[in-house]
Amino acid sequence: MAHGSAPAAERMHIAFFGLCNAGKSSLVNAFCSQPVSIVSAQKGTTTDPVVKTMEILPLGPVAIIDTPGMDDKSELGRLRIERAEKMLRRADIAVLAKEAGSGSSADEQRLLAAFRDRGIPCITAYTKSDLLPSVPEDGPDYIYVSAREGWNIGKLREMVAKLVHEAPSRPLVEDLISEGDTVVLVIPIDSSAPKARLILPQQMMLRAILDAKAIAVATQVDCLADAVSRMDPKLVITDSQAFKAVAQIVPDRIPLTSFSILMARYKGELEEQLKGVAALRSLRRGDRVLIAEGCTHHRQCEDIGTVKIPRLLSSAVSDGISFGFASGHGFPDDLSDYALVIHCGACMLTAKEVGSRMEQCRAAGVPVTNYGMALAALNGMLDRSLRPLGLS
Repeated sequence: MAHGSAPAAERMHIAFFGLCNAGKSSLVNAFCSQPVSIVSAQKGTTTDPVVKTMEILPLGPVAIIDTPGMDDKSELGRLRIERAEKMLRRADIAVLAKEAGSGSSADEQRLLAAFRDRGIPCITAYTKSDLLPSVPEDGPDYIYVSAREGWNIGKLREMVAKLVHEAPSRPLVEDLISEGDTVVLVIPIDSSAPKARLILPQQMMLRAILDAKAIAVATQVDCLADAVSRMDPKLVITDSQAFKAVAQIVPDRIPLTSFSILMARYKGELEEQLKGVAALRSLRRGDRVLIAEGCTHHRQCEDIGTVKIPRLLSSAVSDGISFGFASGHGFPDDLSDYALVIHCGACMLTAKEVGSRMEQCRAAGVPVTNYGMALAALNGMLDRSLRPLGLS
């Protein structure tokens, strides 16, 4: 989405890192042309990561992250650094603010190594360059700047914008449909549906279909048979909770999949989460399953994550399974207690953060799948739901 109201998860996250008093927050404010962060000569002024969503030309809609100094030796410094390091999971692009003329520090080298390990493109911005007797030439991945004098701030934006525009993008549904095709979206309006609005994956799917110049039709399960018979759609996309009922209505010749499965592909983790489906049937009494969501919505009495999936797993697999729950950015660091992670469609998380969670699962040897795949598999619909993607 290229407009100013783009959701946070659809914005490139640009994180500024550096040592205390390297001029990082001043650089953030100059980069954003507004006071995003408090600036002070006192060390440790930035005590928690600051996240600000905005639109900056020529970057477009972005999220700017200012982090605490990575060499903070104060009493709370360790906790601040831990929070700053967690921003590495969300950062699409990193800017390392390094005071011009200063020597290389172990903390800065550790940051650069972390960027490389996580595949985060990085630009080093040498701050306070107006204090140098002469300013060296800039390079392809470093630049000399002065927030106070405004030197090279525009050029830094252009360097970041180049990285933004080079970032890979994945289709949501556009590659599965053609201009003029009819796509039916099955959107149940039940107790868990938000009042007077659609949830983000539904909004995103509608926009993607319209951008493809196809025809989007939204309906509920009880009106689906009439919609299908009238329109003979090219594709039906359903809410995962309605998979079983929808599959009984939609003829097998019409491709059928779910919002959640398409979101997994869009976030780049479909194959990894597909591998985790096999672990569903191998669960045994005493195993523990983590149900993870990227948002922090109010739980309803029939909430899919805390009620419906645990109930279905207990019924279809084993009634001796226990569950843990995580929401928002609070994904646990230690996964050793879990036999499986079942994640939501992650519409509220960036692809980078989803990828970081998948890497955590791989490192811990814990299989991971998502809501849509788990529900499709438990209802015997997985092969059919993957067929439109050529994966069945």
